[in-house]
Amino acid sequence: MSDRDTLFSAPIAQLGDWTFDERVAEVFPDMIQRSVPGYSTIISMIGMLAGRFVSAGSQVYDLGCSLGAATLSVRRNIKAEGCRIIAIDNSPAMVERCRRHLDAFRAETPVEVQEADIREVKIENASLVILNFTLQFLQPDDRLALLKKVYSGLNPGGALVLSEKFSFEDQTVGDLLFDMHHDFKRANGYSELEISQKRSMLENVMLTDSVESHKARLSAAGFQHAGVWFQCVNFGSLVAVKENHK
Repeated sequence: MSDRDTLFSAPIAQLGDWTFDERVAEVFPDMIQRSVPGYSTIISMIGMLAGRFVSAGSQVYDLGCSLGAATLSVRRNIKAEGCRIIAIDNSPAMVERCRRHLDAFRAETPVEVQEADIREVKIENASLVILNFTLQFLQPDDRLALLKKVYSGLNPGGALVLSEKFSFEDQTVGDLLFDMHHDFKRANGYSELEISQKRSMLENVMLTDSVESHKARLSAAGFQHAGVWFQCVNFGSLVAVKENHK
């Protein structure tokens, strides 16, 4: 059981930029459940997508795996034999806890947890790649290069799951969903101070894209098929499938 997220409940003199440090890792499960509408549904459905896309003898990559929630969901749902999951994060605190979480649940499919920069990792023989609220923390100039690498490393018929916080080209809709997200946080017990301090820390670090921008970038990376499979307020997930040339 994780601790309750109270990181921003008192005024912080120097906010600085957001980092996934020890303190964040400690409360991360509580934080994400209370901050991201639909998170549990996305995690469970990623497992279902794994059951559909992961093929025998292939690899699954969880890029920006944090504490391994998506990896665990995938591992529970893989039916194919001879597979391996590679879970990668650049936060030492997240990687350490991820290893502990995975060790607590025995399963046949092996998982390799790496502390690394996902931009530097080689992707090969992949049937499924997961970017679950990860791409938004990369600099915009690095995003297309990573997606091209993912596309190149996917086997024909393989899929990418890309979950993100969305921005909106229609400002009226964007403002409405922004306000609804804050209503969601208030309903989950966050104070105005907690909401505003966290937003200030994230605004230089988490740069969001619209669905249209994501689709255009996925197309530029080589994906012929991409669309939104889930959305709740301004959070959602796309699936992109590599053409299966038979």
